[in-house]
Amino acid sequence: MTKADIVAKISERKGLEKQDVQAVIEAFMEEVKTSLETGDNVYLRGFGSFIIKTRAEKTGRNISKNTTIKIPAHNIPAFKPAKIFVESVKTNTEIPV
Repeated sequence: MTKADIVAKISERKGLEKQDVQAVIEAFMEEVKTSLETGDNVYLRGFGSFIIKTRAEKTGRNISKNTTIKIPAHNIPAFKPAKIFVESVKTNTEIPV
């Protein structure tokens, strides 16, 4: 599902204009991004949390040049789904064969 699909479904279900729904979704994503960039996690009860994870410094290898490189410590964004969300997905989706 793409962002356009989400906009279309919400617009259809709630009877709102697609442009209005698009603006709200864009503003939501921008606010989540801004919050994470400033070091604040975002908690959405019943859905999940957008959090910042810190990766430790490590040594990697460049196999084409056969050299070792140092990868510095860095932060990455992550999503942790809420328990109720995980249980809903487990019980309501079929396992592909």
